[in-house]
Amino acid sequence: SGVITWAQATALLGPGKVRQLVATGRWRRLCRGVFVTTDGLLEPAHRLWAAVLAAGPGAVLAGLASARAGGLRRIPKQRRDGIDVLVPASRRAANLLRRMPAEFPAVFVQRTRYLPAQDLQRGRPTRTTMERALVDAARWSITDEEAQGILAAGCQQRLVLPGDLLAVVDRMPNLRRRPLIRAALNDIAGGAEALSEIDLMRLCRRFGLPAPAHQQRRKDASGRVRYLDAYWRGGDPPAGGGGGGHIEGGHRGAGRHRRNGNL
Repeated sequence: SGVITWAQATALLGPGKVRQLVATGRWRRLCRGVFVTTDGLLEPAHRLWAAVLAAGPGAVLAGLASARAGGLRRIPKQRRDGIDVLVPASRRAANLLRRMPAEFPAVFVQRTRYLPAQDLQRGRPTRTTMERALVDAARWSITDEEAQGILAAGCQQRLVLPGDLLAVVDRMPNLRRRPLIRAALNDIAGGAEALSEIDLMRLCRRFGLPAPAHQQRRKDASGRVRYLDAYWRGGDPPAGGGGGGHIEGGHRGAGRHRRNGNL
């Protein structure tokens, strides 16, 4: 990984050699007790490893950082962005916001009483599973909209199933935003693939409207295949976008303005 702790380095090379490597600029000190074995620019993997090692024993990558390491892409913009790390509740959460270098993203150390083996995934570094990472990211989000957008993105990208996320929620009775997260996941399980579709499902329930069918395959006036976000059968006008993001072979759920030929 190119990142090593003082204890690891001195066990391999001895204190004198480690000090020499740092003094000559071949190694860099990132924060107290953590070094990078290069004099060049930091890579994303260096930052992840440094955050976990700096947080101390038992720390694992969590939240959006863990989800991104597992393949999550294209998420709604987050007001709170950085590297989340989970540590056991028995340990004091280290304040790494001031200890890390200026070029580092913010590192948030979270304590947890519940981190079973089934929620962990071996990686470089060890991280939470995709389903636990997304649930944690949702509960740590600044707004409810951001939380729902994260859950929808993970399911839309086929990285996890709503049922897997619900299983994590069921194991965490004191979860922040638990009712909202459960409701959002039930809507996603019902076919919603984006935040706008989740909002539409709730409006339908609120005003007693029938639930629409989602991601309906249609052809526009030019013959191109598109997908409607929501569609009511029986003559009612369809809802949703038919833009480039819905063209067959593209990314569904992009939600752009529909052309008249798609009506």
